Amino acid sequence: MDLAQEFAARVTAAERELPGPELLPDRLARACAAVLPVDGVGLSAYFSADRRLPLGASDPTAAIAERLQFTVGEGPCLSAHATGLPVLADEAELQARWPGYHDLLVAHTPVRGVISLPLHGGLEHIGALDLYLRSSDDVRALGLADSLTVTAALSDTFATAMAAEPHTEDGPAWLDAPGAGRRAQVWQAVGFVNVGLQLPSPDALALLRAYAYGHDRDLDDVAAAVLERRLDLADLSLSTGSDAA
Repeated sequence: MDLAQEFAARVTAAERELPGPELLPDRLARACAAVLPVDGVGLSAYFSADRRLPLGASDPTAAIAERLQFTVGEGPCLSAHATGLPVLADEAELQARWPGYHDLLVAHTPVRGVISLPLHGGLEHIGALDLYLRSSDDVRALGLADSLTVTAALSDTFATAMAAEPHTEDGPAWLDAPGAGRRAQVWQAVGFVNVGLQLPSPDALALLRAYAYGHDRDLDDVAAAVLERRLDLADLSLSTGSDAA
């Protein structure tokens, strides 16, 4: 059984624990983590330069690593998406290129290396795969050829599933995945801040990010607090301003 076949078998096996079309991205991420010597995998889609939607994760640590990258708005996955090229980052490179992300990653997870790979085929320029490693040295030791083989298999599997899925007004089923639902609240919160504080959307997002970073919280949680009125807009603005000062 070659690597692509093993990946396909793992995806099928994961369906027993993660059933339903909305959990396909989680099955794909878990299968990747099973066939590659990595410690976690995350799968994301992009709808614009700053609209990153988490689709699936192999485990809770991988999900946290994705949320932290989105919180600070920088990191290897964003660079891989922007360039269309693989990004390999050990801890030294994480610290040098994305210091905000590095600091949060080290504080909240055991991850010390990230490999980000753009998806292929019909998902090119839309999706990206993050491979998370606990050992910084493993970034260079991991065979990139194997990672690219699995990325291609994942891309084909995901694209085939999307093509076969019935089109509905609600969009594809994987938009109902838990991670995607959490992230959708961020865009709702941006609109809420936009109207409440009369800020352009980029500034509203920057304000939410600054509050999250300054209070050691992830952006998804801050957005939920705003929408649920647990975080008042005045407090959001004043607290961020005082922290920045």
